[in-house]
Amino acid sequence: MTEPLRITFDEPDFDRLAAAEGRVAVLLASDGAMDRLTRRVNRLTRGALAKLGESALWEKTETGGAQVLSMPAGLAAEAVVVVKLDRRATPAQARKAGASLAKAMGKGNLTVVLASHAKAAEIAHGLALRAYDFDTHKTPKDEEEKPAPRVEVMVTKPESVAADAGPMAAVTEGVFFTRDLVNEPANVLTTEDFAARLAAMGELGLDVEILDEPELEKLGMRTLLAVGQGSVTPSKVVIMRWSGGGEEPPLALVGKGVVFDTGGISLKPAAGMEDMTMDMGGAGTVAGVMRALALRKAKANVVGLVGLVENMPAGNAQRPGDVVKSMKGDTVEVINTDAEGRLVLADVLWYAQDRFSPTGIVDLATLTGAVIIALGHENAGVFSNDDDFAKQFLKAAEDENEGAWRLPLGPAYDKKLKSRIADMKNVGGRDAGSITAAQFLQRFIKEGVPWIHLDIAGTASVKSATELAPAGATGWGVRALDRMIRDNYEVVED
Repeated sequence: MTEPLRITFDEPDFDRLAAAEGRVAVLLASDGAMDRLTRRVNRLTRGALAKLGESALWEKTETGGAQVLSMPAGLAAEAVVVVKLDRRATPAQARKAGASLAKAMGKGNLTVVLASHAKAAEIAHGLALRAYDFDTHKTPKDEEEKPAPRVEVMVTKPESVAADAGPMAAVTEGVFFTRDLVNEPANVLTTEDFAARLAAMGELGLDVEILDEPELEKLGMRTLLAVGQGSVTPSKVVIMRWSGGGEEPPLALVGKGVVFDTGGISLKPAAGMEDMTMDMGGAGTVAGVMRALALRKAKANVVGLVGLVENMPAGNAQRPGDVVKSMKGDTVEVINTDAEGRLVLADVLWYAQDRFSPTGIVDLATLTGAVIIALGHENAGVFSNDDDFAKQFLKAAEDENEGAWRLPLGPAYDKKLKSRIADMKNVGGRDAGSITAAQFLQRFIKEGVPWIHLDIAGTASVKSATELAPAGATGWGVRALDRMIRDNYEVVED
């Protein structure tokens, strides 16, 4: 996987700072005020920081943004990156400041002077998240392999800051794992390759189990198998269990893992079909969360389940008008084979409840284009049958600055799924498409089980860079779900 940026924390050393190669970075308050260490850098640069802090340019710089002073006097570094951040910055502002450092550091090393900043770990977290670069399939331009850039953070009490940064580094690795999965092309990330990558996480302490097609057939997962029956790559369900919370029942995470979606017989238009490599984004997010939990040794019980299929047109592919039977026992009339994700989730949701009796269940899927029409790429759609459960997630998403917006459910929408020949249809029409998709999934949630459905079609992968990610896969949801688990499902020790 893409390795996160190597960040170390050390005591301030101004002799080493003056001789540091690459770039040096400091924080400057919005009013130009400096802490003790920044004043030292200001003296080394012969007052350049003070001059910047008094300028109109600094006044126009947004909080968390940066200005670059090239070829500073008094330093060996090629530039000083000056980030605008006040002492009482929010965690989100601190992460934004870190992202500004990542964008300004270039390809060389970076030495950051943070003094005793209370948000030092958050700054480092934002820096690491924004430094992601998926270049796996690019041919190196230089024959000689260059060492990876390093970041040294000079801060008082570095051991304490490093301890705070440790769990965040685990989350960063989980985000990177998700981004790598979502960015991979479908000829690389087949269902078999995906399953193998998840199986390898057994080395981290996860209990990983893979169910192949004969087992899925025996379980009655016909809605899932119907989606993948036109592909030469076999359908699978992968179960990842993290048991760090004693005897408590687990929280269940379920992800849609359509490694490529042509639309099946209801073929998608050619324009933009190459983006359908990201249709396994829900499964990718579940995998990233499970990796983060294992790396930070979370004191919680969580089970992650992903349904891995490929939706292809073929002589044996399912057709519009087919009727398939779910593991639950309900029959579904397939009106549109491009509404396949809900068929995958229906069986995995039922299996998760049937086997694990979870305390709650969250599913994630790049499910509908309709959610992009409603919410754009700024927010994922949130649907839930339980207000308190929904509030847990929405608070976590707000704390992590990951956009999420709750949308309604209701019997009036449910009526649109009525079928003449089966228990239900798999689509309810163009209007309220995201809601009727959620209503379909709710039919596979047992009474009394708290449930959240996250439609991440607009947030899993984007065309232009976001605050904490370059263009492409964002890893949306890993940070929010990790925080939700940390805040609500960790076992509290006496």
